[in-house]
Amino acid sequence: MSLDRPYPPDPYSLLPQVPSFTLTSPDVVDGQRLDARFSVDGAGESPALEWSGAPEGTASFVVNVYDPDAPTPSGYWHWNVVDVPATTTSLPRGAGAVGGASLPAGAYHVRSDGGEDGYEGSGPPAGDHEHRYFIAVHAVDVPQLGVGPGASNAVVAFNLAFHTLGRAVIVGTYQR
Repeated sequence: MSLDRPYPPDPYSLLPQVPSFTLTSPDVVDGQRLDARFSVDGAGESPALEWSGAPEGTASFVVNVYDPDAPTPSGYWHWNVVDVPATTTSLPRGAGAVGGASLPAGAYHVRSDGGEDGYEGSGPPAGDHEHRYFIAVHAVDVPQLGVGPGASNAVVAFNLAFHTLGRAVIVGTYQR
């Protein structure tokens, strides 16, 4: 089944613009297909991420993966890591494992839209168009976002709208 619908815009273009900084990954090439190991068709592990050049005043980071192309009006959040210390500039492959043992001290996951306590691999409906996965690191002006691990992804995004100093984004794609 193919759902013919236009791609929504870059979801971050709908928010107030903030400075960008650099996000790279040995596992994700911006604009290219994600390896199956980062999907529900493979190991479902989170990719390694590295960032630099965050704005002055950064007190913490939020890292997330969002699919705006999911067949829902609200997209689909695959991962949200909150309260990553400002001294952190990378997450290793697999940091999104359930339970958060590989996260920096003080950081935590909120549940994905599928209910996972950690990274949920890409997994668009079979036969659907290619989906985009916006992998973002948000530089935050407070050390704790104040939402807690039980918060919804929408609450995290709402609070980020008021505390984001800068944002770094790379986009991977996946289709089944």
